[in-house]
Amino acid sequence: MLRDLQKVRNIGISAHIDSGKTTLTERILFYTDRIHKINEVRGKEGSGAYMDSMELEKERGITIASAATHCEWDQNAVNIIDTPGHVDFTVEVERSLRVLDGVILVLCSVSGVQSQSITVDQQMKRYEVPCIAFVNKCDRSGANPERVKDQLREKLGHNAVLLQIPIGLEEKHEGMVDLVSMKAYFFEGDSGQEVVEKDIPPEVMDDAQAAREIMLDEVSLFSDELTEAVLEETEITEEMIMEAVRTGTISRQLTPVFLGSAYKNKGVQPLLDAVIQYLPSPLDIENEALDLDKEEESVILESDFDKPTVALAFKLEDGQYGQLTYIRVYQGCINKGDTLINTRDGKKIKAGRLIRMHSSEMEDVEAIPAGHIGAMFGVDCASGDTFVNPGINYTMMPMHVMEPVISLSLSPADNKSQINMSKALNRFTKEDPTFKTYVDKETGETIIQGMGELHLEVYVERMKREYQAQVSTGQPIVAYRETITQKAVFNYTHKKQTGGAGQFGRVAGFIEPCDEEFEFVNKITGGRIPTQYIPACEQGFSNSMDKGPKLEFPVTGIKVTIDDGAFHAVDSSEMAFKSAARGAFLEAYAKAKPVIKEPIMKVVIETPNEFQGACMGLINQRRGIIQGSQEEGVMSVIESFVPLSEMFGFSTVLRSGTQGKAQYTMEFNSYKQVPQSVADEIMKKKLEEKNQSK
Repeated sequence: MLRDLQKVRNIGISAHIDSGKTTLTERILFYTDRIHKINEVRGKEGSGAYMDSMELEKERGITIASAATHCEWDQNAVNIIDTPGHVDFTVEVERSLRVLDGVILVLCSVSGVQSQSITVDQQMKRYEVPCIAFVNKCDRSGANPERVKDQLREKLGHNAVLLQIPIGLEEKHEGMVDLVSMKAYFFEGDSGQEVVEKDIPPEVMDDAQAAREIMLDEVSLFSDELTEAVLEETEITEEMIMEAVRTGTISRQLTPVFLGSAYKNKGVQPLLDAVIQYLPSPLDIENEALDLDKEEESVILESDFDKPTVALAFKLEDGQYGQLTYIRVYQGCINKGDTLINTRDGKKIKAGRLIRMHSSEMEDVEAIPAGHIGAMFGVDCASGDTFVNPGINYTMMPMHVMEPVISLSLSPADNKSQINMSKALNRFTKEDPTFKTYVDKETGETIIQGMGELHLEVYVERMKREYQAQVSTGQPIVAYRETITQKAVFNYTHKKQTGGAGQFGRVAGFIEPCDEEFEFVNKITGGRIPTQYIPACEQGFSNSMDKGPKLEFPVTGIKVTIDDGAFHAVDSSEMAFKSAARGAFLEAYAKAKPVIKEPIMKVVIETPNEFQGACMGLINQRRGIIQGSQEEGVMSVIESFVPLSEMFGFSTVLRSGTQGKAQYTMEFNSYKQVPQSVADEIMKKKLEEKNQSK
């Protein structure tokens, strides 16, 4: 791998769904001689894009998992990660941005800045990743790069500056004018591989000069030398402009905008030049780790091959040769056979086979030096682990992982599917931190949780294909609870005479609502119930709460006080007092006005201001209570409490009601009493279920 880090670029390609990320990556690979034939993303007979190696990706024409590749351009090494655009796979973007030095933000010249562009931009801000923008699809009808540049400024707050202007748009899109060199570029040959430099056509000359004036005004802020040259009207060299643009871009105070059409093979080579010229090398970026031996003190890492090694595992994949761990080396160098320590659990690992990824193909390497992205085979670790040389105890800052917002129940068809389903769930939860699974104690069902309906759908589909696990999915069951609303007295005698020793036990006292799950108070005096039988009474009450007498939901929030009772010298036993407690509970429960409680979720919606009213309407329709809303720039944040039972299918409704621009997060808040009309509905359903099972 290239040791001159000035010539290394670690970049990602991020964007909203269908902006052309994967198509752009295909063209980059073609022009850098990495692939010798261009495949289309929605290819014929399942050919699909080279970077979409999963069968499902080829079929659906979407990217599900981020793919890494490596290419060379103008004697520079470029490591590229193509990330998904769907909000459901947001962790893939998150973990890629965590290890990248720069990003190409792809925008559609017709749609401009969309919701996922906003999400990606927030993630770039979180990790302070510099970016250049590429306005794609300039050949589409309605293309308007100028408007997209304005949206970058208004919606995302970027200091966006056009470094190119188009020569013709829509079906007349032929090429572009480079405002730095003031030359026109056209793309000829079967696949646009020949870049032809010409003089600027007279019909766009005036526009080009006006755009260059604007560009110089913006860019000169980042270079005193350029400012002087502009003011004194002396010669302005290309080097001066490039240096100023690079300074502005790396400090995230300037976003240079390029344009073209990846599908029509226009503008990709100048974009590659821009990646090399303006995006940072590993030496331009400051990365920090935390020193665990010094109370997590911050340590600045250096891209120096001779220093102790620090590397981050940012993605795991289960390949045909075992677990494949993608790593970014920040300091030092990982050589074949090195011993490293995983700082999360202190375990030693041996770096066996090291590879450089090229989508689903791989190439063996002897070492992965600082500043590079590579992968290791056969290492047991989790996503986000830090590897270091023995002797230091550093950890990299963890990734931001969102909580899952939707769950589904799974049931395997047979025993073989059950075993395969367990294997699949084991692997998926290890690979994807936003995919979680657990077994519901109350229903015994396996529940999977994720970021959205598409997210879970893809995993269920992968279970069926990759693991041959025949599973069916159901609606997740809401975990309702029962409780009481008032105090009620009990005085119950349990008597049974069955030849020989019988059963006898009497308990008296009262139950009342409380804040704890269950509380038991013993106020027996004078030995009315012998001490050895008190635990049996408590257990009898406690067991009665597993299934409520009303609708068989678990009972919570009850305080039981016993203050009287009676026993028989021969017939009393632990068993008798357990049964007495059970009877006492049933007697009092009916008088204590029981009610059903449901889980209430805290739902936070982020939406563009124009859809604020629509989102509030959606919450009100779902028995939601709006706590408040505030505007943050172009976005509104609405906080509310909504019953979980009303939230199924909400992501689809929210997306269709806001043109896909809003997103929400949901977490459990508390249990609240169900309104009478809803309680009647639940009782009706329960009765139907009982009748069906008879």
